[in-house]
Amino acid sequence: MMNFRKTKFARFMNNRVPANRRYEPTEYEHAANCATHAFWIIPSILGSSILCGLSDDQWEMISAWIYGFGLCGLFIVSTVFHTISWKKSHFRLNLRELGPWASHMRWIIWIMACVGTIYVFLFHERYKIVELICYMIMGIFPALVILSMPNTAGLSELLVGGFFYCLGMLFFKSDGRIPFAHAIWHLFVAIGAGVHYYAIWRYLYRPAMLEMRTSK
Repeated sequence: MMNFRKTKFARFMNNRVPANRRYEPTEYEHAANCATHAFWIIPSILGSSILCGLSDDQWEMISAWIYGFGLCGLFIVSTVFHTISWKKSHFRLNLRELGPWASHMRWIIWIMACVGTIYVFLFHERYKIVELICYMIMGIFPALVILSMPNTAGLSELLVGGFFYCLGMLFFKSDGRIPFAHAIWHLFVAIGAGVHYYAIWRYLYRPAMLEMRTSK
């Protein structure tokens, strides 16, 4: 049965590698890794533009730009990174109502994101347990704003988005066990980002208009 499985998926998935070595995706997996995040670049740009257009003042506009930059950067940087990795392999080269937590936390998240980006380009998958721990911290830590939120609107969407991020970790560490595992994880990331975008759009940028519609 195991031999049949390996034969069946041999062209789609390479074998597992030791903990201190980097998994080398197949050509099919490289293509899927690029496509599953490249597809969301244009929607993220359009979605960010919508938030900017719905801004009522300069602070909402600034918040929309910052959030949009991070959202677009997520998919752009991921696509560029996987494209570079693919080519290297091919050529064989080696917010004001969220309370006080949010005002302090955003700098920690940005620092972690910058450090993580540098780490990925220099030491990707060399220390796999460190990557997993950092991913979990960045996924869970922002939820601490719940402790100081006077308004709990959008909390369910925040939890659902976080659930998809965490569920995706099952595939994040399944390279060599499940075909296209990393690409599947990309889809969970996109779903989580989409749910969180909906919460921001629904509860921070268009609450007045929606309340008028529901009251009729």
